[in-house]
Amino acid sequence: MTTKNRLRLPIGIQTFSEIREGGYYYVDKTPHIERLVNQNKYYFLSRPRRFGKSLLLDTLRCLFDGHQDLFEGLYIYDKWDWQIKHPVIRLSFGSGVMRDRGELDVRIRDQIQVARNDLGLPPATRTDIAGEFLALIRDAHDQYQQPVVVLIDEYDKPILDNILDPDKARELREGLKNLYSALKDADPHLRMVLLTGVSKFSKASLFSGLNNLRDITLSPEYATVCGYTDEDIDRVFEPELGALDRDMVRDWYNGYRWGGQDVTSVYNPFDVLLLFDEKKFGAYWFETATPTFLIDILKQRGIFTPALDHLIAKTQLLNQFDVDDISTEGLLFQTGYLTIKDVKEPKPGLQLFTLGFPNLEVESSLNDALLPALGVNRNDAQTLQIKLLDLLENHDVKGLQSHLQALFASIPHDWYRNNPIARYEGHYASVFYSHFAALALNITVEDASNHGRVDMTVDYGGHIYLFEFKVVEQLPEGKALAQIIEKGYADKYLARGKPIHLVGVEFSREKREIVAFDVQTLEPTSPA
Repeated sequence: MTTKNRLRLPIGIQTFSEIREGGYYYVDKTPHIERLVNQNKYYFLSRPRRFGKSLLLDTLRCLFDGHQDLFEGLYIYDKWDWQIKHPVIRLSFGSGVMRDRGELDVRIRDQIQVARNDLGLPPATRTDIAGEFLALIRDAHDQYQQPVVVLIDEYDKPILDNILDPDKARELREGLKNLYSALKDADPHLRMVLLTGVSKFSKASLFSGLNNLRDITLSPEYATVCGYTDEDIDRVFEPELGALDRDMVRDWYNGYRWGGQDVTSVYNPFDVLLLFDEKKFGAYWFETATPTFLIDILKQRGIFTPALDHLIAKTQLLNQFDVDDISTEGLLFQTGYLTIKDVKEPKPGLQLFTLGFPNLEVESSLNDALLPALGVNRNDAQTLQIKLLDLLENHDVKGLQSHLQALFASIPHDWYRNNPIARYEGHYASVFYSHFAALALNITVEDASNHGRVDMTVDYGGHIYLFEFKVVEQLPEGKALAQIIEKGYADKYLARGKPIHLVGVEFSREKREIVAFDVQTLEPTSPA
């Protein structure tokens, strides 16, 4: 699709027919769909919220329903047999919150009855949930004389809504497991099954017996099945770019990757559509998609925030998500707050994933949300961030010292006594880093050079700041600045022609404050 004419922006629209008939932009995902429907039968796909999973399912529904006119001009149009139509059953758990097994069963039975009505089937005989679901599939096959397509959206949401209450979460997990168990016995009646959601629960805990379920979450050929690529932005949405800084659009919203460096990264559709609508940068996805349980779990675990941009995880950790066993790496990856930056295979069968923030929106927003969990009052955090930006704009390094001392002084002493995160030595560096990162600055953590790694580099406003952190018992020792100088951390930046500020910061574990803020500034040398 290439056009210079502006179309409507499909913000929040998950209905394929409405997009195709209503004059909206549409990024053609049917090359992926054509591969899906022809390769396998049972699929599972995990993607963060607001990534277009519901639209993908509705597109599949329209395809199997035989709505040929909706696909005219799309890749799959002349590759599909429009004479064959399949009955489609679509279930969704995306709306509302179910608090127990009873409410879940009511929701399931209601959707089964709606599906029967839509397919023109007689009312079901009331048995158990799995039996009624199996009967629906079998009856649809019998009436239409074609195998059935089952599409399940937000398959995991009832569990996630109760994840901080393990007993309720387990109860709802068992209810969903009972429903999905019907798919095993329904095999002779099925043409295709696709389940989508945010998290990836193990087959043993939720899909018992469904051993042929293919997880395409990290399959390279489906890396862009949801989301927009750079090419999509430049080609499909060219009329919307206008005066927007293209590099800034990329830095703020691109970067989600489900695979190694050779896999194409994507944008969250919700973000870029609102950017095009509002014509200003904002944390659109984060503000509408962040589950409260994420912040609560990170707080409980005392997360070291500077490490978030370079976590290393094995495949097992990325997939480790269950009521009683959620890895931090798996939680952050599956919910979309970290993405895959690199994949290495040091030996056959062992893959190591490097995780990091996908873009500036997520890095700044998550760190801003974590500051209260680190003890910084939210109102104080906003005031202090505005002050920090002013200091950096004016290159006021001296003022930076008193500002950062005020930052740590704002943390109440009672908070240290009552919060287990304060026992972690990295708390000081976490507060420091998250305070800067919340401003969406150009930050590199553990910035590597030939001589080692400096803790944090900030490149802003034509100046470069190199920070090294040390924790001391009580009195300053001067070791932080000395390390920057001795290791030559600034050498890699000397040719950039910018002032470089070497900043050694020492925190007193006993006093709970900055006791040393030593600075040495290297002015750019004039060209010979």
